[in-house]
Amino acid sequence: MRRIRAFLVCSVLCVAMLFSGCQIGGKQFVFSGMGVSRQVFEIGGRSCSTKEARVYLANYQNIYGTAYGLDLWQHDFGNDALVDYVKNVALAELTRVYCMDLLAESRGITLTEEEKKKTEEAGKEYYESLSREERAYMDVSKSDVKKYYMHYALAAKLYSSLTDGINEEVSDDEARVMEIMQIFVTDSGKAWEISAKLSSGDDFVAVANNYNELATIQVTIARDDVPPVVEEIAFAMDNNEISEMIAAENGYYFIKCLNKYNVELTEANKSNIVEKREKAAFDDVYNEYVSSLTSSINEEVWESITLDTSGAITTNSFFDVFFKYCSEI
Repeated sequence: MRRIRAFLVCSVLCVAMLFSGCQIGGKQFVFSGMGVSRQVFEIGGRSCSTKEARVYLANYQNIYGTAYGLDLWQHDFGNDALVDYVKNVALAELTRVYCMDLLAESRGITLTEEEKKKTEEAGKEYYESLSREERAYMDVSKSDVKKYYMHYALAAKLYSSLTDGINEEVSDDEARVMEIMQIFVTDSGKAWEISAKLSSGDDFVAVANNYNELATIQVTIARDDVPPVVEEIAFAMDNNEISEMIAAENGYYFIKCLNKYNVELTEANKSNIVEKREKAAFDDVYNEYVSSLTSSINEEVWESITLDTSGAITTNSFFDVFFKYCSEI
């Protein structure tokens, strides 16, 4: 279950990176016409239909279209930023799944009959959850939805295959999370002023309120969250200890240790570290494979697909239903 969650997190985290310059892995995604085809894109000879794209679009518009209980689609922000973001996320996720399926097939990875049965059950439940308006917008049948779940399941199985054998042992020290207060300034003159005030016994918070250039004073940090020189000093401190001035490449830090070992956050961070290891192992293979693929997108078709934000399309459970049935893949 943790591995499939990591796959889903990996996919979500990668969408912004995939669309920096519109890339798949490290390779530029080619925008070109595809004649009269109604396919959205083609990668490695495999095409994605407008139907499958609409399933992703409908779900992502509702996943990303709400914040703090607010329906963002009902507010006019004067631009198409949210529409563009949702379409970019959907297209990036779809291209990633298609690339992963091609890689899976190249490595002889297939779904078992039991896994196919699980995707069929997921497809049935999701399709039956759709309203008449949603089915009309997506233009999908029950068999279509089952096929899309098979695409996603094969990608998930590839991820599991490539990350099997990853060391899941993480030491307490490697995962340790601290609670600190911090002061950061870029000016050396201000740094010496802070140093003098703290040395004379001035209250850390009061000094921080007057000088700190960071957004917050009290934060939690783990390994790699701060510059190496700051990390080395901070992680050697005891509770209530205040550091001297720490000169880093970007400026000057002062640290007060509130809790050198937050047990709960440290345990949670162990899972994050394992997921980072898995993602790194996956990316090494994935990026090399993707660099060999040819790709094209039908700009005319993609631009013609619009989001229905009237309120009639509310589905957002495509990925949740997948996780419900296919968490063991």
